[in-house]
Amino acid sequence: MRLLFDQNLSRVLVRRLSNEYPESVHVAEIGMDTATDREIWQYAGERGYVIVSKDSDFRQLALLYGPPPQVVWLRVGNVTTGLIESLLRGSIERILEFAGADGESLLVLAAPAL
Repeated sequence: MRLLFDQNLSRVLVRRLSNEYPESVHVAEIGMDTATDREIWQYAGERGYVIVSKDSDFRQLALLYGPPPQVVWLRVGNVTTGLIESLLRGSIERILEFAGADGESLLVLAAPAL
């Protein structure tokens, strides 16, 4: 499973989730920290990454163009990196199923109600 974490997510997620999501990277690690959403979209699609973002622009791109790439949209608002880590760790089965589904472009993961 290759996730591409968007700029709006912490870089530490790559390290913290490396067992669950090996071969994942953050856009800053590949020199795309100032890239446009379209550039990130193209990069991910050409290299088999699933984009993970809180940015609704990726949600719109997924609905407009479809896969590839696929998008995991984190509908979580302003939360801690620890909560995002827990959400992604707890959703591994859903994400794996989504990534294996041809034609699926968007998976929405929401923060649990407090």
